[in-house]
Amino acid sequence: MDMAYAGTKAGVARRKRATVGRHMAPYLFISPWILGFLFFTLGPLLFSLTMSFYDWPVVGERTFVGLDNYRSMFTEDPQFWESLWITVKFAAIYVPFNIVMSFLLALMLHHVTFASGFFRTAFYLPSVISGVALVTIWSWIYSKEYGLLNFMLSLVGINGPNWLGDPNLAIVAIIIASLWGLGGTMLILLTGLKAIPKELYEAATVSGVPGWAQMLFITLPMLGPMLIFTFITSIISAFQQLTIALLLTKGGPLGSTYFFAMYIYDNAFKYFDMGYAAAGSWVMFVIVLALSLLVMRWSAAWVYYEGEIRQTDGERNA
Repeated sequence: MDMAYAGTKAGVARRKRATVGRHMAPYLFISPWILGFLFFTLGPLLFSLTMSFYDWPVVGERTFVGLDNYRSMFTEDPQFWESLWITVKFAAIYVPFNIVMSFLLALMLHHVTFASGFFRTAFYLPSVISGVALVTIWSWIYSKEYGLLNFMLSLVGINGPNWLGDPNLAIVAIIIASLWGLGGTMLILLTGLKAIPKELYEAATVSGVPGWAQMLFITLPMLGPMLIFTFITSIISAFQQLTIALLLTKGGPLGSTYFFAMYIYDNAFKYFDMGYAAAGSWVMFVIVLALSLLVMRWSAAWVYYEGEIRQTDGERNA
């Protein structure tokens, strides 16, 4: 009797260990990502939040100042508002152009049958070029004396402007250089186009639906989740714009390309005020988060997901 009980108890213990092992196995596989997230994302994020409440010089004693960094930024620092306004202007132009041009390229590649792999690689390759290499290329293109762009304009009798020295043109030059890396967004939209069932277009064609209507009522709605994703990532990319402007114009001329990310960078590594820079980073985080939530809320009216049912009260069920 005791042996039977002991055998049963041992079997229960083995089953429990096997169950625990089955439940723990997935977490062991993703443990590198979890550790990386905790130590390299969440940890620094919380640490920067703590820094934002301190007067935190690189060298010297740290002093708790509460919300003074935020108060000074909003009420006493005109450079904060100027850099934020320049970033908003940049985003207002860059984001629509990035999405529209990426969509047009993806649509073109979707219908290309000859050497499609070559064209996909050619359009995507600039997006993986390092920022320094990209700036080197565009500084040569934009050069007033020996730039390729002004040389091309001279061939048609146009005296090219000083692209990087004119306050009205410098931000345009930054936008064009930033759009050069739209290959990643294009690839996402191309993947979405490939996933749209061909039967929808065939049925629409048989029914006599014109091409523009197929684009409006089939392509764009089916591509809605991809479009909203690229919209949000483009907003994030616009507000984090730093490398191109820092290396190409250094914020000039006359501060016309002094983006908000450069303002944070200067506070941290030029003026060595890490607490003030951390406060600026959290302001950027809140702005980007608010814009992302606003876009998500707005997209609820027109973005539909597979298997989703919309009820009469506007709520959605899967």
